[in-house]
Amino acid sequence: MWLKPEEILLKNALKLWVAEKGNEYFVLQRRRGYGEGGGGLTGLLVGTLDTMMDSTSKVAPFRILHQTPDSQIYWSIACGGTKEEINQHWEWLEKNIMRTLSVFDSSDDITSFVQGKIRGLIAEEGKVSGVQEDDPEKFREALLRFEKWFDLPQKEKLVTYYSCSYWRGRVPCQGWLYLSTNFLSFYSYLLGSEVKLVVSWNEIWRLEKTSNVILTESIHVLANGEDHYFSMFLHLSETFLIMEQLADYSIKRLFDKETFQEEPSLSDPLQITKRGLETNARNEQFRAFFRLPKEENLLEVYESFLWVPFSHFNTLGKICLSESYLCFASQDGSQCHVIIPMREVIGVEKPDRSSRALTVCVRGKRALRFSEVRDFERLSNAIRRRCGMTASPQHSASTEGIRGECQNLINHFEDNPEEVAMMVGQKESSKTVSNEALMTVFHPQDAENLDPKMLKEKMKEQSWDIHFSEYGRGTSMFCTKKTRDLIVRGVPEALRGELWMLFSGAVNDMAVNPGYYSEIVDKSLGTSTLATDEIERDLHRSLPEHPAFQSDTGISALRRVLTAYAYRNPKIGYCQAMNILTSVLLLYAKEEEAFWLLVAVCERMLPDYFNRRIIGALVDQAVFEELIRMHLTQLTEHMTDLTFFSSVSLSWFLTLFISVLPIESAVNVVDCFFYDGIKAILQLGLAVLDYNMEGLISSHDDAEAVTILSKFFDNVTNKDSPLPQTVQQNSVGNNDKSSSLSKVDISDLIKEAYEKYGDMKSEEVERMRKRNKLYVIQTLEDTTKQNVLRVVSQEVKFSAPQLDNLYALFKRQHFLSCYWTMNSPVLLHHDPSLAYLEQYQLGFHQFRVLFSLLEPWSLCSGNDALFLWAFRLLDENQDGLVNFKEFCCALDILYSGTFTNKLKFLFKLHLPPVSDLPEDGVIRKSPERGKGKVDLQAYLKQWQDEILKKEESIKDLPRINQAQFIQFSKTLYNLFHGDPEEESLYRAVARVTSLLLRMEEVGRRLQEPTSPTQAAPEGALLNREACSTPEESSDTPCATITLEAGSIPQEVEWSFAFEQILASLLNEPVLVRFFERPVDIQARLDHAKGAQLKAKTNK
Repeated sequence: MWLKPEEILLKNALKLWVAEKGNEYFVLQRRRGYGEGGGGLTGLLVGTLDTMMDSTSKVAPFRILHQTPDSQIYWSIACGGTKEEINQHWEWLEKNIMRTLSVFDSSDDITSFVQGKIRGLIAEEGKVSGVQEDDPEKFREALLRFEKWFDLPQKEKLVTYYSCSYWRGRVPCQGWLYLSTNFLSFYSYLLGSEVKLVVSWNEIWRLEKTSNVILTESIHVLANGEDHYFSMFLHLSETFLIMEQLADYSIKRLFDKETFQEEPSLSDPLQITKRGLETNARNEQFRAFFRLPKEENLLEVYESFLWVPFSHFNTLGKICLSESYLCFASQDGSQCHVIIPMREVIGVEKPDRSSRALTVCVRGKRALRFSEVRDFERLSNAIRRRCGMTASPQHSASTEGIRGECQNLINHFEDNPEEVAMMVGQKESSKTVSNEALMTVFHPQDAENLDPKMLKEKMKEQSWDIHFSEYGRGTSMFCTKKTRDLIVRGVPEALRGELWMLFSGAVNDMAVNPGYYSEIVDKSLGTSTLATDEIERDLHRSLPEHPAFQSDTGISALRRVLTAYAYRNPKIGYCQAMNILTSVLLLYAKEEEAFWLLVAVCERMLPDYFNRRIIGALVDQAVFEELIRMHLTQLTEHMTDLTFFSSVSLSWFLTLFISVLPIESAVNVVDCFFYDGIKAILQLGLAVLDYNMEGLISSHDDAEAVTILSKFFDNVTNKDSPLPQTVQQNSVGNNDKSSSLSKVDISDLIKEAYEKYGDMKSEEVERMRKRNKLYVIQTLEDTTKQNVLRVVSQEVKFSAPQLDNLYALFKRQHFLSCYWTMNSPVLLHHDPSLAYLEQYQLGFHQFRVLFSLLEPWSLCSGNDALFLWAFRLLDENQDGLVNFKEFCCALDILYSGTFTNKLKFLFKLHLPPVSDLPEDGVIRKSPERGKGKVDLQAYLKQWQDEILKKEESIKDLPRINQAQFIQFSKTLYNLFHGDPEEESLYRAVARVTSLLLRMEEVGRRLQEPTSPTQAAPEGALLNREACSTPEESSDTPCATITLEAGSIPQEVEWSFAFEQILASLLNEPVLVRFFERPVDIQARLDHAKGAQLKAKTNK
């Protein structure tokens, strides 16, 4: 059968394949162990491995690979179970493909053509076969096996399963891989040997496709310091995609606290499906490629030809239809693509059925002709429906009339712009918003200036005018290789804002949200938050040398844009570097346009860059390191530790080189960024290191390397910049000290970056981002853990490994509250501004489960009230949550504390709480970032109280009353249940209780000699049965102790001090022995690891 073209990582790994026949472009291979000869020992091994696999996982014995003469890359395009089947595919290729390939000039065009043909064949076969993707009966059987083998909570949702091999050392274990919402699980049972593996997605550090000598292709999973390899998949790419989606879903939900309100298929972790994950992956790829708003989803795909007027030929590609956009991308994705907003479509013409074509008319007297569309009528109706047109037969005849009316309407609005403002509902307050780019205000171009730089600028504008006349202008412009070439040469000053808006997709955001910016400017100005305080502090640090930001005009515009964005997105609020980027945007774009450009950068093009942990920038730095190893091997041989480049390049990524390059050069980099995304920044970074290779290799330390790069950036110029000398940073103050170094023109540097590294695909960069994101996040989590353990280790006596295990259990319990719901208090009240010690906390329900697994004496077993009292006792700041330090300090007392401290803990457990637990279990005292102003005085007071806090004395403890003392006695009895000295312990407690009651009665008689004596009976003791737990039998051999309710008069309230109880208990050696007896915490930790997932959490 034909296969979706996939790159083969290793052509002949372990000589598993033998070439049967081949030519210049294709090779047919047979797997060893099949056919003539058998292949000797290697063939026997391969045959044995293939026999072990079930029918759904066997590797086909024959395959066809595509190759080109000047490339080492091979693509699998077909496989077959028999020689006859594979020969049919081979003959079809020779008859239908071989003759056509000779007309192509480049190997890339050959590969693109072959891939397109194979995908077309697969699509045709899929329509004919109509086979259902999932078999409900088989899935039900797999679900039963999954529940039986792994004993996970019933709420855990199985997404899909695959047959594969799991490698234990050099031995493969054939079994089943189960992918569920929160876990990766594997089970194998062969020849009496059982293999079972369960890994949480949030524990994975690495997830990647690999290849080595033993395993041709496999999936590598690194979790908890252990490497796991899975291979022999029938559909490895599909499996990896689902695993990647589940890992990413877990990271976003558990670490970033996303709720996926705009993604219905992901909003409920109990309803995640394989199809939903695949759809989400397609939507993400679709939005990223075409730079569309996050609300857009890929609805339909059609293969067709598009008539390209500037090239005068039809190009094969795909039409992608979403709710509001019609997009087309040619076969290789880079040759040509176009985006047509539905709001721009004014008609759909439909020629005769024989051509299977349709023409889409857009504003600006332009039309796009699609031909050979298999289901052109359905596409035509879909476009009309989304544009609000009727699909009546008369529609096509009246298209010219509609188009004429629309054009007249456009002309009318161009002549009467005030009506446009009325239609979009702009408020009068928008008059405060600047409607001109700051560059046009402070540096207007002189049309009569004919100096060489201005002449070159005019030539650039003419080149773009020619491009617009051929390729169109505005949202429906064709983007081609020629467009990129013009970008690399530099964008004219007058067109920069327009093109930034177009290529970033911000033009669409602004068009569908008229009046939005003015509205949030009105709402946000005057508010006082942590974000606004930070913005005010940084306003005058944003391009301070530029005249635009030495005046109130520029500063006010910058304040409005940053404050409005912080109001729009409180999750980000404001982050340093946003001010520098926004300053440059305001120079070339109008204020409202600058706001939407900032939205596009922060929320689409540079995700997760501008937050507290700048995860996005760290991920791209990891990608940058990987690219350095791939492309600059000479540098990696000299500098094995590449973390230096990560620290140096952080500002490159956060500010798009604006902070290190002169402004007149940096804007050329921003041009490339808005067209090519982060790929342009990565390419330029490689070019910078390559240019300075010799100096970096000869440098002796990091400081010298930093100096080399700094001097290089100081000498980057833009010889074509028409900006005045007073604005150009390169001309101010650094010519003398760097005159000995040669100048580098930014256009030449960018051109070199594209020539050397331009073959880097955006899709590959995205894959590298996903692969490195897991590692970056887990590294940050590990750093947080080390900081927390360092603080806590000073307070407790646990060993480092024990603390590490406790942290893992505590963190997992925190996540368990989020695994199966989006509405847990931990998620709803997450505050990213908290210190690392507070990042993971437990509410009461999670605390009860974990504390019951780790407490040494079954202290609260069967008594929910005691759990609640313990929770309130540990919750020192009364915020409804217990952090790791509070939890560990309590366990440290129970396991390693002195007799006095243990008894004091039990005593305080029975004192009344200061406040009641809130209904949702959470009280948040820290405001969310950007939403409220932090009360610094309260924080300072709390810090001062902690410094002055002295160790609690036993004399400071309040007295315990009658009811509390009875409950305290019951708790003591519960501690001894099942102990070898249980009978002696019961008798000791009875003696202590009796003694305390007598002492209290004597004390009362001495204090009140004139009052009537109402003494308790001599034998007034606690009822043994009343003090025991319900599970204990009433006939336990022990002393029967009684204390009737009426034996102590109701009007007499008696109480005990802690000192009295302590002194009485110290007189009983058996009790002292019990509390001072060491308890093995490691055994409890080991037990908790296995029982944590099974423990019930009743909410």
